[in-house]
Amino acid sequence: MIRVLLSVLLLITLLPINPAPAEDIGKQMSIGIQSTKTLAIRPFEAVERDMLSVYNAVYESLILIDDTYMPQGSLAESWEESNNGKVWTFTLRDDIRFSDGTPITAYDVVASAQYILDKANDENIADHGFYYNLSYFVKSISAKDDKIVIVKTKRPYFGILYEMTFPVVPAAQVAYDAPIGSGPYVITSFNPGVSLMLETNKNWWKAKEPWVEQIIFSFTDTPRSVIENYEYGRTQAVFTRSIASTQYKTGLHSVTMSYRTSQLDVLFMNNTVSELTPEVRKAIRYVVDKQKIIENIYSGMAKNTNFPFYPGTWMYNESLDPTFSLNLEEARRLLTAAGWEDSDENGILDRTDAEGKVTNLHLRFYVYEEPDNDVRVEAANMIADMLAQVGISTKVEAMTLANAKEKLKAGSFDLVLGSFAMDVCPDPGFILMRGNTGNYCRYKSSRMTELCEQLRKEYSYQGYRQRLMEIQSLFAEDCPFICMYYRMGNVLSRAMYTSCRDVREYELLRGIESYEPKDK
Repeated sequence: MIRVLLSVLLLITLLPINPAPAEDIGKQMSIGIQSTKTLAIRPFEAVERDMLSVYNAVYESLILIDDTYMPQGSLAESWEESNNGKVWTFTLRDDIRFSDGTPITAYDVVASAQYILDKANDENIADHGFYYNLSYFVKSISAKDDKIVIVKTKRPYFGILYEMTFPVVPAAQVAYDAPIGSGPYVITSFNPGVSLMLETNKNWWKAKEPWVEQIIFSFTDTPRSVIENYEYGRTQAVFTRSIASTQYKTGLHSVTMSYRTSQLDVLFMNNTVSELTPEVRKAIRYVVDKQKIIENIYSGMAKNTNFPFYPGTWMYNESLDPTFSLNLEEARRLLTAAGWEDSDENGILDRTDAEGKVTNLHLRFYVYEEPDNDVRVEAANMIADMLAQVGISTKVEAMTLANAKEKLKAGSFDLVLGSFAMDVCPDPGFILMRGNTGNYCRYKSSRMTELCEQLRKEYSYQGYRQRLMEIQSLFAEDCPFICMYYRMGNVLSRAMYTSCRDVREYELLRGIESYEPKDK
């Protein structure tokens, strides 16, 4: 009898569970994410991207970035620059406090920032922490009194406001596991690799307590298992970057919220290779149909961009978009102007030098795969087919990320389909300035380097934006590489839990603190 009962229970366990219809979120919400590496709650040293969304519901910062991607005050009520942007003074709000009720002071902000800076500058450790870029901006940080934070900058420019988004914890707890925060939620339990629970912060300094009182995170080890949690109704929502999530469309049983990531996919073009002259690089730009790749390879989980900035934001130069339109005839014209022709009519362009040597336009094309989505090789092969339309021959070779990095660092490539992880601060200097670490294409432009240096001296919004527009104009003209698309992720949910229109990576719970059911 016991054996029969066990068999029945096993059968029930294995049967698929139909997801519940879309409905208002109650006082409790369950969310599935992938997490295997987070062994302790360390807000300064996040090792998994989705855990940052958890931390951002618990820990607040001086500044937050709004839907228009502009800096707004969070713990800081106001700020002002002085000495031509070399000094920034932040004034904290009144009555802000941690979850245990103790006041937040400027000394807590300074201690949190100093902990980040010390780790970033420690040459004896490998992991410098998620917020290590702060060290590129801050020369020193100090407290004038309980409410005033003074930051002296290495670079007197507007971009520093975007780096003031680091978590603030009590000064005495900066090196602790699970320090307390000041956000709308607190962490009440954590079982590494299994689960984490958030509950409302009863001492949240904002007047209104969140409607959703408890958020339970279930951890799984693979992207597929995250989606299975949703499929079988084990969770009300999941965070995922898996392309398989596109099968779920907003409707009766599900709400799909696409979010943008910081991953910018690019087609690197080696500017030192004799074949890849500016004319040829532009020709390639006119041939690559990015939207076709997005729709057919990534199932729409990417956003076409022509610059290293997200489209639709204040920093993006939309007036230049027509320059990047598909145009095979213009591509052929540019290739002909560069001396390439199909003299033997074999479908591959060639040219003959002064000594009579014939060279085919053949390019080495490397690509590396990602652990979450194994379709980038397909994208590379589609690009190769597009290039073949105008007589450019390529050999696509897949390799590991480590090997691709070696090729990029050594300059031993013609084309590489890869990506950049873009910082929160809109500054493309690291990939465009001559000799910089991310300038893998060996792009050499004195004017571009000058513009990027000028950008880093602009401390007003107007001046900063103007320099970004000029940088994009020169980028369009020189075409050192091709910005392909920003990759997207999906939040699959039984109900919409936020009214924010710019849901983005690392802030996937943004807006849940102000959610209310319609029939309340």
